[in-house]
Amino acid sequence: MPNFTQNQLQKITTDIFEAGGVPSDEAEIIGELLVASNLAGHDSHGVIRIPQYIGLIDAGLIQPGAPMHIERESTSHALLNGNWGFGHVIAQKAMSLAIEKAKSSTISAISVYNCNHIGRIGSYPLMAAEAGMVGITMVNAGGTARYVAPFGGSDGRLATNPLAIATPTRNGHPILLDITSSVVAQGKIRVAFNRGEPVPLGWLINSEGEPTQDPRDLMESPQGALLPLGGIAGHKGYALGLMIDILGGALSGAGCSGSGNTRLQNGVLMIALDIANFTALDDFYEHVDGLIAHMKASPTAPGFDEILAPGEIEARQTERRQREGIPIDDETWRQIQETAMEVGLSELKF
Repeated sequence: MPNFTQNQLQKITTDIFEAGGVPSDEAEIIGELLVASNLAGHDSHGVIRIPQYIGLIDAGLIQPGAPMHIERESTSHALLNGNWGFGHVIAQKAMSLAIEKAKSSTISAISVYNCNHIGRIGSYPLMAAEAGMVGITMVNAGGTARYVAPFGGSDGRLATNPLAIATPTRNGHPILLDITSSVVAQGKIRVAFNRGEPVPLGWLINSEGEPTQDPRDLMESPQGALLPLGGIAGHKGYALGLMIDILGGALSGAGCSGSGNTRLQNGVLMIALDIANFTALDDFYEHVDGLIAHMKASPTAPGFDEILAPGEIEARQTERRQREGIPIDDETWRQIQETAMEVGLSELKF
């Protein structure tokens, strides 16, 4: 299993996308965001996606360099047409616009359609947190990627429909909620599939609606389904996923599950709230610090060494992988090398 530094992996990623016809500024953004996912331990949304995205470019389903178009706008909102450009680039611009609007209007909402896969959505509310704001991102799949069974159902009807919320803290390490409304992201099944590993019980059902640990039951035909978040309380994850489908897909016009759409896209909702217009930042930090300290003071349950805040695992993983390197499984590395050859790179230099 090869191991790479952050800079090495970003160069590999950027070089492949540039060779695949992506403008250099966009290739750099994509490289930074994909590798940031690997750094945080979310390999499902990292460089494993390189072959998928190059394939979408080749199929004409991603238009590198496409201009983002604002169709409707006020001081506090905008509807953006991404014109089928790279999702990571569009999403970064959308959150930047949300932050700018929130500076003058306190709260802003940006809705996006005709936008390809935006990757790990936690990257975008972190932009708002770094600006001293609360950031919220939610995404559907425009009616496609129906991997998740509804509560009580036995086939895929919803996308994984994730939600991310980030808030700043005094110490500079934002609190970050970044979850799918399914038990796990589809990409985690892809990682297990590439590694030839089983997945835990409770993640998947097969095409007969029976529990399974075999990732092939989702990645191959006949296809099973991911389960909604919550286990025996899966009705909660199902309801959350349904509402994100509405707010991501119906509000933007991208479309919801069952719409008949076949072209993968993300219907996106970005929200930014300027904390300083609600309360003094120092007071906000005082409340947040007190809350986290209150949580961490709880006696630990059997099998646990400590209580973590949302996003703390990712922050620690990022520090560790920046220090020790980023491991890439052999099958994913083989696919990346194969993709590099397809775009004309006979040798990857890093």
